[in-house]
Amino acid sequence: MPCPHFDIKIVQRSKRQSSVAAAAYQSGEKLFSEYDQKRKAYSDKRGIVFTEIMLPENAPPEYKDRNTLWNAVEGKENQWNSQLARRFIMALPREISREEQIRLMEEYCKTQFVSKGMIADFVIHDKGDGNPHAHILLTLRPMDEQGRWLPKCHKEYDLDENGERIRLPSGRWKSHKVNTVDWNERKYGEIWRHEWEVLQNKYLENAGRTERVDMRSFERQGNPHAPQIHLGPEATAMERRGIKTELGNLNRQVINANKIFDSIRKAIRSLQSWLSDLSEQIKAESAEVNLEEQSLAEILNAYLDLRKEGRATWSAYGQTQGQIQDIKQMFHVIAVLSEQDIDSIPKLGQHLNETNATANEIRSKIKANNRRIADIDAILDAVQTMKDTKAVHDKYASIGWKSRKEKFAEEHSDELARYRKADRTLKKLNVELPIDKKSLRAERTELSNDNTSQMAELEKVNANLDELKQIRWCIRQVLPEALPTVVNGKKSAKESLQAKQRKLELEKPERKTPQKKQNMEL
Repeated sequence: MPCPHFDIKIVQRSKRQSSVAAAAYQSGEKLFSEYDQKRKAYSDKRGIVFTEIMLPENAPPEYKDRNTLWNAVEGKENQWNSQLARRFIMALPREISREEQIRLMEEYCKTQFVSKGMIADFVIHDKGDGNPHAHILLTLRPMDEQGRWLPKCHKEYDLDENGERIRLPSGRWKSHKVNTVDWNERKYGEIWRHEWEVLQNKYLENAGRTERVDMRSFERQGNPHAPQIHLGPEATAMERRGIKTELGNLNRQVINANKIFDSIRKAIRSLQSWLSDLSEQIKAESAEVNLEEQSLAEILNAYLDLRKEGRATWSAYGQTQGQIQDIKQMFHVIAVLSEQDIDSIPKLGQHLNETNATANEIRSKIKANNRRIADIDAILDAVQTMKDTKAVHDKYASIGWKSRKEKFAEEHSDELARYRKADRTLKKLNVELPIDKKSLRAERTELSNDNTSQMAELEKVNANLDELKQIRWCIRQVLPEALPTVVNGKKSAKESLQAKQRKLELEKPERKTPQKKQNMEL
């Protein structure tokens, strides 16, 4: 199935990032950054199968050169915290050819970015490991008709009801910034994701493929599956080396739970559909029959009689062995029915509804546990990050001079960015410091153990449905041809059952003639 991975980030100088380095990384080319006078090269980069720079009509043709383009971008940005480029990483559908993947990327970049004035530098990566994907770098500044960079925003003065500027107590005029273009508006994240979904499905359909990609979350799709937890680069690298991680184990548990839940849902739908069809057929052929009085024990007893009649031509030994196997099977079936208090077909349908509700409840518990486990992991990581970077952040906050503060921020941009990200995480989760790490870890262990218990319950539900499918098979051999006789409990059911017997194909075991041992003379 096509992978819906789609990630958007901003290349920021405040995080010690470089658009030249980003371009070198995704293209595999050796580039030289004029900003920091360093060569950017990733010699171990493999799997680069296609690169292209797409320019709008007003862009200078020399920007087709990757080194020229991204040095021009960085040369226009003078601030220590400048945003340099927008970066996309998206999975490509494996179901279409390489040529179609290239056309897909060209059409997407042209319609969504280049037509609006952005320069798109895209690259396709494929190491042959089943994970083809694309990187896109986009410029953030618009251009005028002569191909000169325009400012990202401009200042507009606020006016009062008379159309006059508003003076602040400081003596300055009240103003606000207005973006030159709307590319940074939050709505575009959703738009770009949706258009990528639509275009992928168009190419899949044109290729004659039945697969489709859905970029929405499981919750928005109404997908009953529990979503997996994002591993992150460190855990992913460890898993690829064969080292199992806690997050990896959690995802394996989620995958297993989803498989079992799929099996349960499929079995329940199949059994419910069969019961519905059976009830309609019974009403149509035997209007006098009351479903509430329809005893499963009598139906199963009739099934045993039918099996016995089918072995009439077998040897005495074969008949005995067959009867023993049937009795064992029926003993197990009756035990299952008795345990669940199922003695009629309507009660069987009621039991299926209750089983479905139980499976949904277990699934909801597992999903809730996983969400909380992910939150606990995020909290613990954020707290540790803030502890590691607190000294740098406190030093930065204590600096009063603007120039010194900017210089310190540039020198420690990575630590400050990590501290701010951790702080945002805790605020998003409504966590106030200090926290009780011991209780959080104990809660995580308890949730993990509860997931294990829920998985065991889910497997029990699945095993119970397997038993019900066996019961369905037995009932199918008898109903509806012998239904009136079975319901009335008359022994004359044999005439009706014989009609069913002729349709039922029973495997007749081969008779084996015992071989006498021969005495061998020496």
